[in-house]
Amino acid sequence: MVKVGVVGYGVIGQRLADGVALQEDMELVGVADVSPTLAVRALKEKGMPYDLYIAVPENKELFDKAGIPVSGTLEDLVQKVDVILDATSAGVGARNKELYKKYNKKAIFQGGEKNDVADVFFHGYANYEKGLGKQFLKLTSCNTTGLIRAVDCLDREVGIEKVAITIIRRVADPGDYHRGLTNALQVDKAPNHQAVDLMTIMPHVDATGILVHTPVTHGHIITVVATPKREIGKEEVLKYFNQHPRIRVVRLADGFLGNASLFRYARDLGNPRGDMYEIAVFEETIVNSGKDIMFAINIPQEAVVIPENMDAIRAAMEMQTDRLEAVALTNKYLGMGKWMEK
Repeated sequence: MVKVGVVGYGVIGQRLADGVALQEDMELVGVADVSPTLAVRALKEKGMPYDLYIAVPENKELFDKAGIPVSGTLEDLVQKVDVILDATSAGVGARNKELYKKYNKKAIFQGGEKNDVADVFFHGYANYEKGLGKQFLKLTSCNTTGLIRAVDCLDREVGIEKVAITIIRRVADPGDYHRGLTNALQVDKAPNHQAVDLMTIMPHVDATGILVHTPVTHGHIITVVATPKREIGKEEVLKYFNQHPRIRVVRLADGFLGNASLFRYARDLGNPRGDMYEIAVFEETIVNSGKDIMFAINIPQEAVVIPENMDAIRAAMEMQTDRLEAVALTNKYLGMGKWMEK
């Protein structure tokens, strides 16, 4: 049983903790955070299902005043685990790395950290083998994670030469107050980092793209124009996507009109927090343009990276050396692909 700790109990950290708790071959030792945030207060109100550790010992009085029990410090947590999932704010993970090195622990960092924080820039489906036994892995961002899932799916079947993407990006997570746009869209310069990151993971694919920030919070939409190595049509693309446990094919005709429809559907399914681990491909957007194939996907940014984090633990700890065996176990324990059985 691999022992796991989660550092940073925010938007991603909460979901990482839940994801680890679902893995039957992993044990969640505890979570760490710096202050009694709303997420930590909710943890207390739920009966403290996870042990809590203080990342900044000087803040112990704040936890005491809030009546939140703690099990020790971040350093205590690190000593008790085999691997850390670091879900702290960008830059904090790089500082925490020194602590992980001190105790010779493995750690997995999130997309906000710089690539040089880790030995391997990791994606469960696309380059699992490169993460085997490594001490430090870094995950791709939410958009890049979902994008690579779709491109890798087609690349393994028919080969992909290049992709051109447009990301319609949510501006902030639900509940965030620190930034926002009103009646405005904002365009970033090309190429966006997701295209560059895709090429880092899949160097044989030529990728470029544009990103547009939008004043919404529930999910990103990415349009992809992919050039396959041989001509493929909509039905063949649908066949490959329908076989992938982390890709859900949805139809506009059934009421899946966009990001909000998918978020509402996740809530109607009873998913905690309205989370969806899978990306969605809108069936009616799959079209040919000459040799190219075009389609649009939805990225549920709060939860989409959780499966790949579980894959990263499996690779770093060499729990499974076979890529497909590893991702299949992650999918099974997270309950992914259930819609394929209906």
